Amino acid sequence: MNAQEIDKQDIDFLKFIGGEVLDLGDGYAQLGFDVEPHHKQHFGVVHGGAIATLADHCGWYAAVSVLDKGFSAVTIEIKINYLKPARDEVLKAEARVVNQSKRTIFTTIEIFSKDTLVAYATGTYHVLDERKALDNAKQ
Repeated sequence: MNAQEIDKQDIDFLKFIGGEVLDLGDGYAQLGFDVEPHHKQHFGVVHGGAIATLADHCGWYAAVSVLDKGFSAVTIEIKINYLKPARDEVLKAEARVVNQSKRTIFTTIEIFSKDTLVAYATGTYHVLDERKALDNAKQ
C-alpha cells in the first residue's frame, strides 16, 4: 500500500482516542495524540492501555506501508515494556519494519513522552488478502 492509500483509511478506534498519523513512509510510521484526562489512570499518568493502543496502531501502519495493493495485516502479537510513566501533554510512537516474510511482518515501536522513551514494543502482524478476509468475515 502506498502512503496516500493508508492515510485515507478511517481507523475509528484511533480517532476515538484522539490519535493521528504524523508521518508515514516505506516501513515507517509515526503516530501521536494529545493526552487528555480520559487517557490517564488513577495516579495521573497515561494508562498503559492507551499506550498499547497507540503502539499497536503505529506498528500496523508501518506494517501495511510495505504491502502491495489488495493486502492488509492484522495483529497477531504485541509485547510492550513500560519503562517510565508518561506525564506530558503529547504522546508519540514511532514504528519500523524490521522483518517481512510472505505471511508476517515484525515491527519495533518506541513510544515517547516529549523526548523521553516511556515504552518499547514489538509487534507481529499477519499479512492477508483483503478480498479473501472480507469474504470470510461474511460467512
